Amino acid sequence: MNNKKRYYVSVQSRTIMEQQGDAAYELEIEATPDEVSQLRALFDSMYHFDMETYFRMHYPGIPEHYDNDNNLYERDLKNIYRLLHELGTGETKEHIASMNVLD
Repeated sequence: MNNKKRYYVSVQSRTIMEQQGDAAYELEIEATPDEVSQLRALFDSMYHFDMETYFRMHYPGIPEHYDNDNNLYERDLKNIYRLLHELGTGETKEHIASMNVLD
């Protein structure tokens, strides 16, 4: 049984919407509730590391290339785009592929 629904996703604002007109979005996906939960968890993790890097920037003695939180933020962002590519509509898959963010 395929219980996938269409969702409208904004990576920038970390939102996943069921209604197209609710807010601005960049990408469309077809996902199950479990897949949406997985994407939300990645957004939450990315947000956490985004805040950690924000706090780190106020301590100029720590070079960015030694910032593990920055590496984890980038890891989450890549995982988000991999998942969005997997779940995406044809147009979404093409757009993500053109971004060259997939390893």
